[in-house]
Amino acid sequence: MKIKFPHPFIILLGFVVLSALATFIIPSGQYDRELNEETGREVVVPGSYHEIEDRNASVYDIFLSVPKGFIEGADIIVLILLLGSAFYVIEKTGALEAGLTALISTFGKAKSLLFYLLSVFFAVCGATFAMQEEIIALAPVLIIFSKRIDYDLRSVIAIVLGSSLIGASFSPLNPFGSLLALNTAELDPSEGFVFRLVFLGLAIFIWATYHIRAGKLNISKEAEKEAIKAEPLSARHRIILLLTLVGIGSMGWGIISQDWGFNEMSACFFAVGIAAGLVGKLGPNGVARAFTEGFSEMIFAGMIVGLARSVYLVLQDALIIDTIIYGLFQPLETLPAPLAVTGMMISNSLIHFPVPSTSGQALLTIPLAAPLTDLLGLSRQVAVFTYQYGAGLVDIFSPTNGGMMAVLAAAGINYDHWFKYIWKPVLIILGLGLAISILSIYWF
Repeated sequence: MKIKFPHPFIILLGFVVLSALATFIIPSGQYDRELNEETGREVVVPGSYHEIEDRNASVYDIFLSVPKGFIEGADIIVLILLLGSAFYVIEKTGALEAGLTALISTFGKAKSLLFYLLSVFFAVCGATFAMQEEIIALAPVLIIFSKRIDYDLRSVIAIVLGSSLIGASFSPLNPFGSLLALNTAELDPSEGFVFRLVFLGLAIFIWATYHIRAGKLNISKEAEKEAIKAEPLSARHRIILLLTLVGIGSMGWGIISQDWGFNEMSACFFAVGIAAGLVGKLGPNGVARAFTEGFSEMIFAGMIVGLARSVYLVLQDALIIDTIIYGLFQPLETLPAPLAVTGMMISNSLIHFPVPSTSGQALLTIPLAAPLTDLLGLSRQVAVFTYQYGAGLVDIFSPTNGGMMAVLAAAGINYDHWFKYIWKPVLIILGLGLAISILSIYWF
């Protein structure tokens, strides 16, 4: 009898329960923290770890963590609902399908070139402002796109979401990742900039090539021969697509230069959705209905984000996260440099499951990893590399990454199907990241 894989809701609830059980095994402990005046954030003080009175999670704490997770992730959940609903409105106007058909027709049989361009575009978005949650709203677009070209939907999502996450992980200028880590390690951001940029390009090329070939396995001979002919875009559709591009561009501009948060992004696309619906002749009532239908389509993705936050809250409230980090990093002090670097990257990958925030992990681990590299006689760049690749790449498959899980939920892809497809290319890119980290021992 075939065993049915658990629903994503059950998977994350299981992680919440496992986190609670872990509080009875792992002792509570803390590092002291001090304010870093340059970043304005608190960082841990190396060598200050100490055990405290155990705070074991109760059954009550497990249930309480669920609403608390939704409250903690409220701004992201609202972004998912409003951004997703706006794209639902745009889809209802027919502009998305018309635009995608025109795009596919323009490239004809050169689909590989189209995929490479998409991969580079989303890698740039990931490298500059760590684009992830915004992709949730693109799920309906990606579904249409994969159907129009008879391509594996998992490959399409891997090229879009995966490229963004790899861009963020390998980026020399991600403000929530590499720049924060470099600043925390007291390193000049310009040091190693070109080194990172070269390997970012290599990683994206390897990633895109893998998924272009994997997706081609699903192309039928008839579909491969058939050229999709697009009708000329109407003026109305052109205006709607332009509004959508302006919205996406405004979001990137706001994040990079205006310190926008999730609320500003939500407001931006709420306005874009209304404007697109009115231009598309849906009428006020039609726009309202499309928004409410979009909410119903995206609510599950929002729930996934809330539950992912709940896992972290259980561990945080029990004060065992610092203990986990101490247990992973402390034994590395006595290892030879290459083994220590390997251990640092593995540790960062493991830590990222209970600490799904890349910026939060930088503030937790870099103050400990930097002195460790000093002790080993290595450049502090090594600490940053092992954090960047170890933490960032896990986001592609970690069930505690609410953004990734929400994209899968919105696209209707089961987590087990995603994991079966994605684990091989992720291992390849993790191997590349480890090779770069070991190379950095001798480069810097």
